[in-house]
Amino acid sequence: MSARGHAFGIDIGGSGVKGAVVDLATGDLVHKRIKIATPQPSTPNAVAGAVAELVATAKWHGPVGITLPAVVLSGLARTAANIDNSWIGTDARAMFSAALGGRDVTVLNDADAAGLAEDRYGAAKAFAGLVMMLTFGTGIGSALLYHGTLVPNTELGHVEIDGMKCEHRAAASIKEREGMSYEQWAAEVSTVLIELENLFWPNVIVAGGGISRDADQWIPLLTNRTTVLPAHLKNAAGIVGAAMAINGGITP
Repeated sequence: MSARGHAFGIDIGGSGVKGAVVDLATGDLVHKRIKIATPQPSTPNAVAGAVAELVATAKWHGPVGITLPAVVLSGLARTAANIDNSWIGTDARAMFSAALGGRDVTVLNDADAAGLAEDRYGAAKAFAGLVMMLTFGTGIGSALLYHGTLVPNTELGHVEIDGMKCEHRAAASIKEREGMSYEQWAAEVSTVLIELENLFWPNVIVAGGGISRDADQWIPLLTNRTTVLPAHLKNAAGIVGAAMAINGGITP
């Protein structure tokens, strides 16, 4: 973190590598986010090069927080979603640090980063206790935080209900693929939320992903008991959460 209370976050996705300086007092981006197309194929070396290019463009010289669409344990990528499978088993933390001249980095799951940001600055900031975030996209990503402390690498989209993974029932991609109405899709989302809230008893559930922009069309249709709120930080959430992680020494 700089003396001005700023940190740098980068959010790596299947299509773009996005980054910005974050004001940690407010969660706001200090400047317009910088975006570089994710290299194809999105191999570790290629993506590390894009990260180095982005940081150089921003003229940032301090530590960097980075998200990956992967389970990350002790800096190692253990899965790969929407990035090249060669990430699996890669020491992502060491690779990014080397690409950035040896500076300190932390690497965490992208949904975990979004959850950190929504918990502190976004939809869940007024809620104590257990916060659950679910991102509805190609699959269902998840984050759990207890009084602001991250429980990393949850994969709640893989929980099975009647032999079917949650994300195979209620990901946003399923709605599109099956041509479901919001009413039909909300019924599937409700089934998933009821299962998860019975397992974890969260104080609030934050719904993220692109479909959260249409929250008024489906959140009122949900039948689960826990309050569900749309994510507030949208495309900035991963960047903000990554900056929080490097500032807070969060190293899953």
